[in-house]
Amino acid sequence: MTRARVGFCGLGKMGLPMAQRLVDAGYPVRVWNRSMEKANALQASAANCVACDSPANVAADADIVMLCLADAAAVEAVAFGVNGLASFARPGTTLVDHSTLAPSQTIEFAQRWHERTGGRWIDAPVSGGTAGASAGTLAIMAGGDAALIGSLGPILAAYAARVTRMGDSGAGQATKLANQTIVMTTIAALAESTRLARRAGIDATRIPAALQGGWADSVLLQTLMPRMIAPPMHASGTIRTMLKDLDAVEALAHDSGTAMPVASLVRRWLAQAVEQGLGDADISQIVSVEMS
Repeated sequence: MTRARVGFCGLGKMGLPMAQRLVDAGYPVRVWNRSMEKANALQASAANCVACDSPANVAADADIVMLCLADAAAVEAVAFGVNGLASFARPGTTLVDHSTLAPSQTIEFAQRWHERTGGRWIDAPVSGGTAGASAGTLAIMAGGDAALIGSLGPILAAYAARVTRMGDSGAGQATKLANQTIVMTTIAALAESTRLARRAGIDATRIPAALQGGWADSVLLQTLMPRMIAPPMHASGTIRTMLKDLDAVEALAHDSGTAMPVASLVRRWLAQAVEQGLGDADISQIVSVEMS
């Protein structure tokens, strides 16, 4: 697998550092992004990278194609739309989707991909944020064929410290939605705690250090609470994106008959933030939105 020709579609906040690490690892990589500036810049930085003007041209000379896209509509368009991957994909091409989708959508796409190309689709959402993507320490939750996932290990190791197969197609996405439930409900608790501390006259900037090593400590506490107190100039993850993920959580909860009262309240909170024009704000800025 070390000589596999790799394609990568979607050079956003997560996708760009992931593709960069594949390039740095020496893989021949073909890249596509909706706006070509990032793809062209990546090509200019390395002889083993080719910027393509369509997903179809990515697939034309790739054994494995990775996706890291915003939502199901984007995944469908890139994989199956006009000039999409399926139109030029080589027979048996493997597609690894790092986007976050509903499990039912992934299962449908996997079936369509196999019918169109004879290849297999691995759902492989990631956790670890942009810092993890840059450092190569992402966690991947994978769904699909066990042997195929195992064979992809050396390639995925370019940007992931751990790849765990969770089950058949859709299982990776279901695990990611459980992850997002934990993350977003924790962020909501941090926002409430920050507001409570401030209104009680506490210097909230001292809380992460004060709680370090205790039961309330976490990566999210140390990373997000400082951003709640001093808003960042650039979003590492947006409120709109997290709302999209909690929409998928709600759909999965409905399909599986699972009551999720806390996640539902947090979803309402995010929806109100988007209604107030904060959709593209850093997720930490949920702290500024009062639930009505």
